[in-house]
Order: sequence, then structure tokens, then C-alpha cells
Amino acid sequence: MYAVIQTGGKQYRVQQGDVIFVEKLDCQAGDAVKFDQVLFVGGEEAKIGTPVVEGASVEGKVLAQVKGKKIVVYKYKAKKNERKKQGHRQPYTKVEITAVNA
Repeated sequence: MYAVIQTGGKQYRVQQGDVIFVEKLDCQAGDAVKFDQVLFVGGEEAKIGTPVVEGASVEGKVLAQVKGKKIVVYKYKAKKNERKKQGHRQPYTKVEITAVNA
């Protein structure tokens, strides 16, 4: 059984045992999280939400708070001697999916 959930403005296809990186959640490592916005549940019989599936949820466990790869933002204006270099690392939450309840 798998599900499509929405969190942080993004959608993820998950099933039990998956490890996903979602936009940063306000919780610590070891905490349990519950995703209530389940858009689709697949398996033997599919359930499609309008927009969410009633009574469905996905449970997970927070493994860690991590940062993504560093990206470099470089702003430059030709012939003006204007240059600005800036780095950014996006914060993520690493979550292991423990159960899909439909």
C-alpha cells in the first residue's frame, strides 16, 4: 500500500519503510509525525481524495534535521563593478515512514 501526501507545498509518494526529506518541520529527532493531507491511497483498491482522502493518514518518525547541498547565488552587473556572492543551504527534515493508514 502506498500514498501520496502533501507537506511543505510539495507532494510525495510514500510507502512503509521509505525515508524522505521534507521541508523543515518543527520537531526534534525521534519525534513522531502525522501527515493528514493524504491526496491518494493506492494498493488493492485505490482511493482518490477531493482534495484529501477522509480518515486517511500517514505516520512517520523524525530521524534528523539536516541541510541540503550548498548552492551559490552570484549576482553580477556587466561594466559596473557590481558583484555579490552568496551561499545557501536549505534545511530539511529526514523522516522515515512507519505506517500508511487508509
